[in-house]
Amino acid sequence: MKSKPIVMEHFSTVHTSFIVNFEFTNNITILTGVSAAGKTASFSFIKENTAINPNIVCLNYLDYQKDIKDVLVHTEGKLIVIDNADILLDDEVRKYISMDGNNQYLIIGRNPKNLFATKENLFELVSKKKGEITEFQIRPYL
Repeated sequence: MKSKPIVMEHFSTVHTSFIVNFEFTNNITILTGVSAAGKTASFSFIKENTAINPNIVCLNYLDYQKDIKDVLVHTEGKLIVIDNADILLDDEVRKYISMDGNNQYLIIGRNPKNLFATKENLFELVSKKKGEITEFQIRPYL
């Protein structure tokens, strides 16, 4: 499923010696990758931005007791970033996300099942070291 981003096409932040620099080409971006690639670190750096950017909502394993679908239903016009999606999202929530036209999603996990995703939705995290700085970017998943 390919659709244009409805909240933001670009997100960038700097945290100490790390830069997160993401270009979004779809409304649902599924970010996958090997363990220790920096996915959860990127999530943490994005989450820090929620204090200054009201257009971002972050959910992770700490939210497992919340009714995630209820949170999403009552959210509009946000970039919703979900880490540990394989644990946090059941099939009903995944189907809701795939049809949600009010929000944009960055889903960090390994299982795109029931998100009606195509290869255009799948991305991997890559890091580039520039001296003391590490930059995280996303690129289409092979």
